[in-house]
Amino acid sequence: MKKPELINLPKIVDPRGNLSFFESPRQLPFEIARTYWIYNVPGGENRGSHAFKEQQEFIIALSGSFDIVLHDGSEEVKFSLNRSYYGLFIPRLYWRRLENFSTNALALIVSDKHFDEKDYIRDFEKFKKLRNEQ
Repeated sequence: MKKPELINLPKIVDPRGNLSFFESPRQLPFEIARTYWIYNVPGGENRGSHAFKEQQEFIIALSGSFDIVLHDGSEEVKFSLNRSYYGLFIPRLYWRRLENFSTNALALIVSDKHFDEKDYIRDFEKFKKLRNEQ
């Protein structure tokens, strides 16, 4: 089973402003099917708190910062995202929670699947059972 991974993106430094990008499959380990973003998160609020049966994601902090807490069914690990030239690859079957959003944080998420409510696992106990069966 694949593991979460911080992926450094190309960074083109220019006095007029820097530029970073990603392409699939060059930087990302999947073809992009959907893109969405999270913004205007009130202080103290969390986003996520679910897992996916099949979907994989890549998350970048385009602006500001936030933490992503991942759980693999037995252990939890936290990643802090605060630069627009790297992001976190999250494979299928990882419980995720986004927290600690700074003011004006902007999270960009790309995934390898179109939205499908049936792919979501929203109950942590069901997630642990499914994950530990894999």
